[in-house]
Amino acid sequence: MKPTPLYKAIVLVAVVGPLLATVYAIYSLWGRAIHAVDLALLLSMYTITALGVTVGFHRMLTHRSFKPNPVIKFLFLVMGSMSLEGMAIEWAATHTKHHAKSDREGDPHSPVEGFFHSHVGWLFKDSMADPKVYTPHLLKDPIVMFVSRTFFVWVLLSLAIPFAIGGWWGLLWGGLVRIFLAHHVTWSVNSICHTFGKREFETSDQSRNEWVVGLLAFGEGWHNNHHAFPRSAFHGLHWWQFDLSGYIIWTMERLGLVKDVYRIPAELLKKRYQKDAVATATGKVLVSSK
Repeated sequence: MKPTPLYKAIVLVAVVGPLLATVYAIYSLWGRAIHAVDLALLLSMYTITALGVTVGFHRMLTHRSFKPNPVIKFLFLVMGSMSLEGMAIEWAATHTKHHAKSDREGDPHSPVEGFFHSHVGWLFKDSMADPKVYTPHLLKDPIVMFVSRTFFVWVLLSLAIPFAIGGWWGLLWGGLVRIFLAHHVTWSVNSICHTFGKREFETSDQSRNEWVVGLLAFGEGWHNNHHAFPRSAFHGLHWWQFDLSGYIIWTMERLGLVKDVYRIPAELLKKRYQKDAVATATGKVLVSSK
């Protein structure tokens, strides 16, 4: 049954509400149960680990949107591992499978099986991808395999750093709360960005652009753009589609830390817009907007 607008609104409130409540809790507890150092640890650790996922695990490792030097590669894989979202090799394999079977049978986290399933339920099912099938080339990469095998070392380090700086409160906010927020923001790309938002391009899945997730997930919320051009290092295709991860990659390119940054050729982008405009006008669309 097609979700009603009321159902969508309720789900959106259920996802965004707890986040807003967390922000209010931090504000209301200022000077009592949380201090400036705790908030600084939360924001800094969130930024570090989130960029590890968006720039490292996603754009660099899975889609090979750019080629980093070995040090940059190692650092971003470690940062991504600190998010507690799984080993680098498994993360890349699962996301590759998602693109191969997006919103069809076999997709690890499609909202076709329900919003809860796409957000967090899929983690409790046998839906992880086999790296031997989806990312066999990474099994031969010594840096990827080393960081993957030492996964728990980096997770413990991500908890030890805030504890060393801020004690138990630092561990709470810079460690546990940070992981909670990072998890739900990442999972929102799977759930919200395949259910809500706008579709700039017609694709064979239900991917959508959602600006709130775009801000919180450092550019990953421009998800329809990403599914239309998976290898692009930049998900925001307009000036107003803020893509922090894209700016980070651009900066590293200027500094000579990465090379071969993939950009969508202007002619290809123009043809895609023209093709989708014709398809929409004639009613021959792959997935209709909801």
